Amino acid sequence: MPLVRIDVAQGRSGEQLRAISDGVHRAMVEAVGVPALDRFQVIAEHPPDRLIFDPEYLGIHRSPGVVFVQITLNAGRTLDQKRALFAAIARNLVAAAGVRSEDIVVSLVEVAKENWSFGNGVAQYAI
Repeated sequence: MPLVRIDVAQGRSGEQLRAISDGVHRAMVEAVGVPALDRFQVIAEHPPDRLIFDPEYLGIHRSPGVVFVQITLNAGRTLDQKRALFAAIARNLVAAAGVRSEDIVVSLVEVAKENWSFGNGVAQYAI
């Protein structure tokens, strides 16, 4: 169960936010084998002065349209799978939501399977 948090500056339309959401999920399904129905996301909009980023870090020119994507998921993906995921997210958000590829910042947080509860106070993946 990946848990995805998407943070953007206020001002995007509902359609744009849905396209961002869909693009991230589709990338996870395609690149790292997340089941299609395994979708848990939080989208947060922030006033522009509450979304802080360096507009030039690593020589990448970011705009106020920056999108932060943080994905918490089970540990175990290969470096190639992670690279494919980053590329698929960028490709999908550019094509479907009009987000500049320079404005997409993705971070993965890997956790052990036993660190999840899907409800009822039970660690369903714990062995």
